Amino acid sequence: MDEIKKILVAIAPSGYTERVFNYAAKLATSLNAELIIANIINSRDIKAVESIVSMGYEVDGDRYLQGVTEERKQIVNDIIKKSSFPPERIRTIFKVGNPINELLNIVEKEDVDMMVMGPKGHTNLEYVILGSVAEKIFRRSPVPILSYRDEKHTKSLKKRVS
Repeated sequence: MDEIKKILVAIAPSGYTERVFNYAAKLATSLNAELIIANIINSRDIKAVESIVSMGYEVDGDRYLQGVTEERKQIVNDIIKKSSFPPERIRTIFKVGNPINELLNIVEKEDVDMMVMGPKGHTNLEYVILGSVAEKIFRRSPVPILSYRDEKHTKSLKKRVS
């Protein structure tokens, strides 16, 4: 098995965000790996705001993007500050685009050895086992992916197996 030197943790706004990061940080600590945090703002959401603007509503697409970016940066910075993982071994990447393509591009560009992600993103629908982004990443990723499971999710999945 190849040495794991870089772990990409895909952070999406969800109830899992901090737990996914903490799990990835524990893994990176045990493997003495660098941690790269990636957060992708879906360009589809930006286009939706632009569509509302085109209908004459007073919404500013640029201001929306700036606000979302700042909010997510603050969330990530707060999570890093609470963590015991050395900040000098963490890099953060914020991008706008298709989350699947952007994450796969980061894997290639950053020469990532492994990815950690939650089972679903911002929808957090109880009946969804695996979010559409996670599902597509699992099928297309050239590197191993570890899907984080919290206690509640684990219990639910174990019931389905029994």
